[in-house]
Amino acid sequence: MTIIIISSLSVVPAMLIRLLIDDALENKDMQLLTVLGLAMIAVPLINALVGVLQRLYSSRVGEGIIFDLRGELFTHLQRMSLRFFTATKTGELMNRLNSDVVGAQQAITGTFVTIVSNVISVVVILVVMIQAEWRLTLLAVAALPLFVIPARRVARILRRVTQQQMEHEAKMSGILQEAFNVSGAMLVRLFGRWDEEKQKFSEQAAHVRDYGVRRAMIGRGFFAALGLVSAVGSATVFWVGGAMVIRETITVGTIVMFSALLTQLYGPLSAISNSRVEFATSLVSFERVFEVLDLETDVAAPASPTPLPDAVGRVEFSNISFRYQSDEPEGLDAVRRFSWHATSDEGAPVQQSSTREWALEDVSFTARPGNLVALVGPSGAGKTTISYLIPRLYDVTEGAIYIDGVDVRDIDLQALAATIGVVTQETYLFHDTIAANLRYAKPEATQPELVRAAEAANILEMIEKLPEGFETVVGERGYRLSGGEKQRIAIARVLLKDPRILILDEATSHLDTRSEAMIQDALEHLMTGRTSIVIAHRLSTVRRADEILVIDEGRIVESGTHEELLAAGGLYSELYETQFERIIA
Repeated sequence: MTIIIISSLSVVPAMLIRLLIDDALENKDMQLLTVLGLAMIAVPLINALVGVLQRLYSSRVGEGIIFDLRGELFTHLQRMSLRFFTATKTGELMNRLNSDVVGAQQAITGTFVTIVSNVISVVVILVVMIQAEWRLTLLAVAALPLFVIPARRVARILRRVTQQQMEHEAKMSGILQEAFNVSGAMLVRLFGRWDEEKQKFSEQAAHVRDYGVRRAMIGRGFFAALGLVSAVGSATVFWVGGAMVIRETITVGTIVMFSALLTQLYGPLSAISNSRVEFATSLVSFERVFEVLDLETDVAAPASPTPLPDAVGRVEFSNISFRYQSDEPEGLDAVRRFSWHATSDEGAPVQQSSTREWALEDVSFTARPGNLVALVGPSGAGKTTISYLIPRLYDVTEGAIYIDGVDVRDIDLQALAATIGVVTQETYLFHDTIAANLRYAKPEATQPELVRAAEAANILEMIEKLPEGFETVVGERGYRLSGGEKQRIAIARVLLKDPRILILDEATSHLDTRSEAMIQDALEHLMTGRTSIVIAHRLSTVRRADEILVIDEGRIVESGTHEELLAAGGLYSELYETQFERIIA
């Protein structure tokens, strides 16, 4: 409604000018002159007030669209498996959530509104012009094809250029994210690679600059052509209209009104032609947003989840085989639709080789409630992969994993997360307080619960020595803390969660002997009645295990107790002699 009002008001000043010249001045009518003067003041005032209202509505719609799209993207990306994130740069994802979402919003609240308002303006202007003089109106619209035809060609060119520019912007964001996080900044400084990082960034920034210049020049050339068409059309109408005035076919007021309306006619026509170009480029943002939303997760939530009440924690691997890389393109490469991407000779998108090494092959074992299962083996054997598959950080390629007899793929993701507690090899802490990091496992945890968990993990004494105690901010990725301190906070976080299944990936690798001994007591109490799967690197853990699984090249090559495996004289015996025997338990 506001668009219709504003568009209708745009022709009123020209009509008032015609009345001023043909009626008020011709008849020397002071009363009409006064009314027309007041009307010329009222029109822009009303137009401004309605414009404010229109801006209010459009901003609400636009910001609402940004909010909804970002929420949808964030939620969808959170459901993706680790395979997606290992194949995608974080900076590129951030670019989709920021720049691309804003571009999609501008297409609706900016370009779309412009198109609608200009179309209405053209219709209103043409109605007024036809009523005034239909012959001049036909002459004016004769230039219409010259506005439409170039717009189609320019739209295609600008869309392609915009796609390329946004792709390089995403790569630039990826470089920034890698260089400016704590780990990246430290690596750059330790190896003195400032110049190389600057060169990488400059290459992408130069592409963004060059494509930006190209967009600007194409747009400027298009506007210049539209301006020339408008000038030729206006000159033709003025010449014919002037001749009609001389012959007294039309009045002076009519030709003056036409001179004002022609500017208003060709302006919207130019804007519509340009809007076609802008809309085509804005669709690039839409496409980049929705190609992510259309991406199917390979760790999907079950449509009809099986309940898992009072889980006891029996874990069974049944003929599990798994490989990290897929035959298909991964990450954002799996959904890119742009035709300008690199292709093979046949024109199909280039894909990686389908030949992959299996991380796990035909793995079967059962971890019973209350038992401690230790995973040992050389580096890269597949121990961490086993720990990733149980909480569905990845889904198995072949076979199935069962918890209490239920396939993990049939368990609600929230219920699965609540059942399993994991301390990973690489401890991650948020840039927040110690208390907030602990409460990530149990948001409703009370202060006494935090204290008990920290005490059990042998970290309470250190926390109490800090000036702000539990409210101390740990810094980006917890870099204000030592490796052992971060490890113990991670263990306290899992203790606070109190899960039925524990997965410890070298959980005590950063602890000294005294700290480990204290934590082992807490873990033994925690493991009672629960399934514990530990990637063992200490002899004390291996000796206490109810079953030891020896992993080599993705297969279980031996299993048994410490004494049984030593007596067998196989790979475990070799590992014991080269690794465990030299570690003081």
